[in-house]
Amino acid sequence: MRRDRRRAEENAFRVLMITAAAMVAGSLLFVFAVVLIKGLPAISLEMITSTPKGGYYLGGGGGILNAIVGSLYLACGATLLALLLALPVALYLQKDYIGGSRLARAVRFSLDVVFGVPSIVYGVFGFIIMLYVGVRASLLGGILVLTLLELPIMIRAMDEVIRTVPPELKAASYAMGATRLETTLRVVLKQVMPGVVSAVILAFGRGIGDAASILFTAGYTDSLPKSLLDPVASLPLAVFFQLGTPFPEVQQRAYAAALILLVLVLALSIISRVVMARYNRYVIR
Repeated sequence: MRRDRRRAEENAFRVLMITAAAMVAGSLLFVFAVVLIKGLPAISLEMITSTPKGGYYLGGGGGILNAIVGSLYLACGATLLALLLALPVALYLQKDYIGGSRLARAVRFSLDVVFGVPSIVYGVFGFIIMLYVGVRASLLGGILVLTLLELPIMIRAMDEVIRTVPPELKAASYAMGATRLETTLRVVLKQVMPGVVSAVILAFGRGIGDAASILFTAGYTDSLPKSLLDPVASLPLAVFFQLGTPFPEVQQRAYAAALILLVLVLALSIISRVVMARYNRYVIR
């Protein structure tokens, strides 16, 4: 009888897991389908290769090249800067350095708290600092705020991945005469490279798809930025502004911009899979 009860509980939880997975997958497919059906008819070569012309937001000609380029500038710049800051911090949090100490626990707790802060708070914080130093909305401001947004994600993801490295692997490296720095760079990093790539892609996806944090800090413009101090457009804000218009043609362009954003993230995910497959040969199973 006890065995029948356990089997019934196992079947019930299996049904719940399958249902939850189906709901998540179904919701994702539904979003993709809506964006694809509504956005694909509006996509054209002119839309991808040209900036907005006169009357664009009233249904006139032009495209969203400014938003495409701006999003890539913002996300790539912020992700690169966050990577340069996050990787040393994640490595420093390990047992070979300060892991297990109160400082490491405090840093991890602080990152977990900051991780849950809404992106609009980052935008307001960046906007206040920019007003204080007399800097207007610009590409530089957007990159810096997105860097702050991506840092907690990247550090915590890398930290958890690095903590999975077998202690025996590092002990073997030390036994061969390698220093702590050599072990970190030549052994640990190769072992966790797929996880590091995943953390970078996760942070990049958050950065390129966020609108609230750059609404006040990056601004919006119909032109391509010529310097770091120029305002810059982005795809999330392009979607936001165009969906707010009463013109059906412009609203359809918003779905096209959303589709382009999804394609960019999907393409980057595929590239990351290729890179991860290349570095998986260094991972000890």
